[in-house]
Amino acid sequence: MGAVWILGGYQSDFARNLDREGHDFSDLTAEVVTATLDAAGLDAADVGVVHVANAFGELFARQGHLGAMPATVHDGLWDTPATRHEAACASGSVATLAAIADLRSGAYETALVVGVELEKTVPGDTATSILGTAAWTGHEGADAKYMWPHMFDAVATEYDRRYGIDDEHLRAIAALNLANARANPNAQTRAWTVPQPLTGDDIQNPVVEGRLRRFDCSQITDGGAGVVLVTDAWLRGHPRARPLGRIDGWGHRTVGLGLRQKLEHSRDDPYVLPHVRGAVLDAFSRAHVTLDDLDGFEVHDCFTPSEYLAIDHIGVTGPGESWKAVENGEIEIGGRLPINPSGGLIGGGHPVGASGIRMLLDAARQVSGTAGDYQVDGAVTFGTLNFGGSTSTTVSFVVGSHQ
Repeated sequence: MGAVWILGGYQSDFARNLDREGHDFSDLTAEVVTATLDAAGLDAADVGVVHVANAFGELFARQGHLGAMPATVHDGLWDTPATRHEAACASGSVATLAAIADLRSGAYETALVVGVELEKTVPGDTATSILGTAAWTGHEGADAKYMWPHMFDAVATEYDRRYGIDDEHLRAIAALNLANARANPNAQTRAWTVPQPLTGDDIQNPVVEGRLRRFDCSQITDGGAGVVLVTDAWLRGHPRARPLGRIDGWGHRTVGLGLRQKLEHSRDDPYVLPHVRGAVLDAFSRAHVTLDDLDGFEVHDCFTPSEYLAIDHIGVTGPGESWKAVENGEIEIGGRLPINPSGGLIGGGHPVGASGIRMLLDAARQVSGTAGDYQVDGAVTFGTLNFGGSTSTTVSFVVGSHQ
């Protein structure tokens, strides 16, 4: 089977409040579809199949059946097969996997993958309650005010129990991602005033749940992202096309909804969540690379403990030793393995259905030298690691340069 290439892509401005602007899913989808096709230089009539990622459309905006939205807003996609995908925060990555499968099957030569999410249609407390439905409803987190900060505080607590953890390292992760976001013109927090240094200050950085404070958390975000994927055969027929990168490997693991289930399964394993490690190693294996071959990673820092988890599960350090990479500057731009040069989710924003696609697009921009002010010099191979829920769905990609 031939390779799958990222022909082009687009990300909306994650700092916008689309509901306040008077926009809905049709407006956001129209923006993302049109701009993605323009960036890829592909006519809508030449799209073979469409995959749409969205997690919470019915709950935030009373809009379902979003697989039909691209054709609703773009006449050129009328009659084009399209499907919606939901896997919580990994929705964008599973939509991408479905598109890759379509292309590798030979059924199509081109695919449009778009992720869209509106989250600012309701008050903040209501939004966090909606997002909490991606946990094991009724089985865990019943006493939490905010479900997902509570869950990832529990991840940090498990690290503390097994290995010890210093909250200063979590704050350092937050500070780095917020600093990286200042160079990203689409980042949600690019213009924010953030305390420097970032401390455990109850006024500017108050507690949200457990050890997690305001800046340990990604934000409620509106936005979308899209990519056009094409096959080798399509590229051979379009020799002037200049793709951003090639999807060299992928890993996909799914486990149960419950965090306690996961921790019970891993009680005798050095990794807190070994299926996450498995997804990364699957991506490396398919791409025929090791960590030493990668020039950076975009990871799912919905909360600082999720990036702490990503660091050792990627293999930057041994299990439980992520703090070493933080202290030594290994994950900074210019370090051994820059992580989230875009600002990630904490700095960049987290429109749930779009995040996996945004990560993939940023990886492609890095290997094509088009990441602008947050470019990692000389990057030719980049990874992504995207979580859905408490890592119930985990997807990793390896993107290589077309050079």
